[in-house]
Amino acid sequence: MSQAQARAVQELTRIAPVIDDLGDRFAAAGEEIALVGGPVRDAMLGRLHNDLDFTTSARPEVTERLVKGWADAVWDIGRDYGTIGCRRGEYQIEITTYRSEKYDPASRKPSVDYGDTLAGDLGRRDFTVNAMAVGLPGKVFEDPYGGIVDLAHRVLRTPGRPEDSFGDDPLRMMRAARFAAQLGFTVAPEVREAMTEMAERITIVSAERVRDELVKLVCAPLPRAGLTLLVETGLAEHVLPELPALALERDEHHRHKDVYQHTLTVLEQTVDLEDRLPEGGPDFTARFAALMHDVGKPRTRKFQPDGTVTFHHHDVVGAKLTRRRMQALRFSGDETAAVTKLVELHLRFHGYGDGQWTDSAVRRYVRDAGELLPWLHVLTRADCTTRNQRKAERLRRSYDELEERIARLSEQEELASIRPDLDGNQIMEILGIPAGPQVGAAYRFLLELRLDRGPLSYDAAREALLAWAAEQA
Repeated sequence: MSQAQARAVQELTRIAPVIDDLGDRFAAAGEEIALVGGPVRDAMLGRLHNDLDFTTSARPEVTERLVKGWADAVWDIGRDYGTIGCRRGEYQIEITTYRSEKYDPASRKPSVDYGDTLAGDLGRRDFTVNAMAVGLPGKVFEDPYGGIVDLAHRVLRTPGRPEDSFGDDPLRMMRAARFAAQLGFTVAPEVREAMTEMAERITIVSAERVRDELVKLVCAPLPRAGLTLLVETGLAEHVLPELPALALERDEHHRHKDVYQHTLTVLEQTVDLEDRLPEGGPDFTARFAALMHDVGKPRTRKFQPDGTVTFHHHDVVGAKLTRRRMQALRFSGDETAAVTKLVELHLRFHGYGDGQWTDSAVRRYVRDAGELLPWLHVLTRADCTTRNQRKAERLRRSYDELEERIARLSEQEELASIRPDLDGNQIMEILGIPAGPQVGAAYRFLLELRLDRGPLSYDAAREALLAWAAEQA
């Protein structure tokens, strides 16, 4: 028995109460069932989770009947694809009928044909490391395509020809990049070649499926590896074209840092800083903001006579490009707004210099970042990739000082919930006006005053409001 199989046996013993029961129920009904795919692979890696996937000879209606009364909850949202889901204790379970799914050349959704054998089902899986199974209830290990050898060598191959696999489901090309990022696997040369030749076919896959795969890749332990594979095979040109566009042409007269490599380094440094975020990591908002923070540079690059290169307003342009890309990938409005704001604000700190900001400027920095302030802290720190250690240390000390000033002012003034010193009702009472646009204008004036001068007494705020109203009149 190999070391991987020994680890798998140990992991399967842990989940025996679930898989033994399930195997017995299906066998008693004359049906086959096997633990399959990712759970088998992860069991061999010693990292089996509580999400379990099974494949079976039973049709969905039979599966549903067999798990009812055994499972704590049952759902059939995947019935059209042959899948019945259920929960048993702490385990989330999906049971899918043997199947074969293929794309019509112009279709965004796979058609489903049920199969009759486990071997046939394993043959339609994406990669050999996911084409292993454990037959139940006898726990018989099935590996018809050499997945255990590829697992040992940490390489991704397809059970059959990669061209056939990617033709059946083009999203598998992105999964190859995701597994490279998640597991640190390399991609077999023939798989990489097929990805490169067939990259354009990813365009028939729905934006939602591409988005979900991209999120998994970005949130993986090694996102740089997966993103590099997307760029090198040409897939990124179709799913995230802003990334390869960062590889700007260089010449001997105009020098600037490699924006593409800088971006990937910022992403890696963001991963290292995620423990500063409220919920830790992996955090998609922080990582995707790092990935997109400089996408405005290609459109704003200007060559100067003295040999320097400028990227004026690349933060504003980058925010627009980020919003457009996230909308195209069908991200939610909240996710899009958060990442876009971070891209727009990522240069703000560089006006801080050696701490010349007034308290008013610090208040505005906090106000503009809002609840995204911890994420902006992380992005700003990660954006320092200089090899000049003296410069890097100076930037780090400056940001330490800014965070300390924010903490002091927050303690004194509750910056996170900063409001004018007078509310709307007080404004209407003092000025003798009804609700309407003038109240909003007065409120904005008082908010700016609060940011400039800090907290005011009621009398001081009232006096300033009356003076402002007189000027408006």
